Amino acid sequence: MTRPPWEVADIIRIAGRRFWQRYRASLTWPQVKVLLAIARCRTAALGGHLDYCTHCGYRTGISYNSCRNRHCPKCQTNAREKWLVKRQQELLPVHYFHLVFSVPHTLVPLMWQNKKILFALLFEASAATLLEVAADPKHLGAEIGFFSILHTWGQTLQPHPHIHCVVPGGGLSPDHQRWLSTAINFFLPVLVLSRVFCGKFVAGLRHAFRTKQLAFHGKCLPLADGKTFSAFLDSLREQDWVVYAKPPFGGPEHVLHYLARYTHRVAISNHRIIQVNESQVLFHWKDYAHHNKQRTMPLTCEEFLRRFLQHVLPKGFPRIRYFGWMANRRRDKQLSLCRDLLPPLPQPTSPEPAPALWRCPRCHAPMAVLERFTPTELLDAEGSQEYILDSS
Repeated sequence: MTRPPWEVADIIRIAGRRFWQRYRASLTWPQVKVLLAIARCRTAALGGHLDYCTHCGYRTGISYNSCRNRHCPKCQTNAREKWLVKRQQELLPVHYFHLVFSVPHTLVPLMWQNKKILFALLFEASAATLLEVAADPKHLGAEIGFFSILHTWGQTLQPHPHIHCVVPGGGLSPDHQRWLSTAINFFLPVLVLSRVFCGKFVAGLRHAFRTKQLAFHGKCLPLADGKTFSAFLDSLREQDWVVYAKPPFGGPEHVLHYLARYTHRVAISNHRIIQVNESQVLFHWKDYAHHNKQRTMPLTCEEFLRRFLQHVLPKGFPRIRYFGWMANRRRDKQLSLCRDLLPPLPQPTSPEPAPALWRCPRCHAPMAVLERFTPTELLDAEGSQEYILDSS
């Protein structure tokens, strides 16, 4: 893939100081860290290294270090590749399904004021819904395992919290003696999933309110009143809770290629940015309401950064979680049982090697680090660092 002409880092370098002066009072420390990390990513400010080829001896020039921040558009490829290698070892010889759980738009302001609690509730309610409906003998009657991925954004960077779930097409019988398969083109009824999901999320909201876990600010302040909050919950039950089942994967061999588009994502990739100047950012977005038509959107640099930083997750909050027999404590034992009950997955004739972080441009053998440089050494050689934010 060719290098994009513009990056989020360029926008921070151009408008970072103006953005800081305008929004500094409302920025959290994790958001500030993201701004600084992206601006410094792969620059002398983070140090660097010289690489050499372990096969032919080819040497590179100085490569600057990555920030490794999970919200940086440039730092997701290696993390994603390592994660996909682990998931490849866990694939079963069954068809897989992709489901998406979304909440009504009226919930978004409250969720943004209580990200850690309500994003966790989004995970828990969607997972409990899948586990309960799948276990019902009227549907599948099986214990399933799956993983879920949180996305908080829409195509225009506005808040749109939703969960992507990737689920094998079947599960273990209650006595763990059989594998129960679903139909190839049908997993579970989405209308049933929608109703159960709504009930579980609203029940979780009510519990969070009663135990005083929720904060209310600004336009959400009236919800601090018990009667108002109860009426709000009643109105939520009358709204659409969308559970969307995407077409099933063609087979386990297609799952990982598909997942590469969803895991370790950030709110916007650098390749979607078309143009940047001193005052404006222009980027591509897909209009899903009109058959995925490709459109462009202009935003001021400050508004672009404001929208981008809305999607910084709370410190330590996991974006990918595992449930059922895919849960971390049960996965090895239960996956082994599933494999015993299923036909073996055909092995590729020439398995691909685990991805190297960097391969030789001449012979494609893995590269290794020859020498490391500190930021001080590089900055002394190249000039002083330009500060992006005015911390005074």
